[in-house]
Amino acid sequence: MDDERHSESRAASALADTRSRQASTRVSDDVLLDAARSCVLDRGVRRTTLAEIARTAKVSRMTLYRRFPDVRSVLAALMTREFGTLLWQASEEGGSAATARERLVLSSVAAVRALASNALMRTVLDKDAEMVLPYIVERLGTTQRFAEGVISSLLKEGLDDGSIRVADEAAQARTLLLVIQSFAFSLRPAAAGVAEDKLLDELSHLLGAALRP
Repeated sequence: MDDERHSESRAASALADTRSRQASTRVSDDVLLDAARSCVLDRGVRRTTLAEIARTAKVSRMTLYRRFPDVRSVLAALMTREFGTLLWQASEEGGSAATARERLVLSSVAAVRALASNALMRTVLDKDAEMVLPYIVERLGTTQRFAEGVISSLLKEGLDDGSIRVADEAAQARTLLLVIQSFAFSLRPAAAGVAEDKLLDELSHLLGAALRP
């Protein structure tokens, strides 16, 4: 009898585990990341927990744990999705511009404007600004690498059409990234007493002049 009970218990456990795995695969990453976004906007990064994300997404903790082992991993995925999508949309700005230099300038200014006004970015800077510090003084993150890749692609196009000056491509792309991200992080406080549109006009002029052959 004991063997039968143990066998039934193991079978029930295996069935529950199978159902949990199936439930996990049925829930898309976007559902989980949307829940994480909602939690961050409501509480900030540091006060967001996996348990709260699971409750918001209406899934079990195990379903979330199977996809993301800790808060850091889910938040990293959220930031990559949010800002990667935003930067991709910004890169489409000026698609009809005559030269790659103009496209690069227009997309850069669009990216700064979009990032500075993005609700998630504003929440992070308002409530957990120290979370951004490592990506300024220690290392480049996934989103920064993505942005640099977009910049590099446009630099190559500009060299081909003759609209961008010849320079060390890696150094040129990295320098542009540093200038653009400084505006993205600081545009709101910098706009105190100076019109935001005027600041972005100056950024446009700065980039255009720096890239001109």
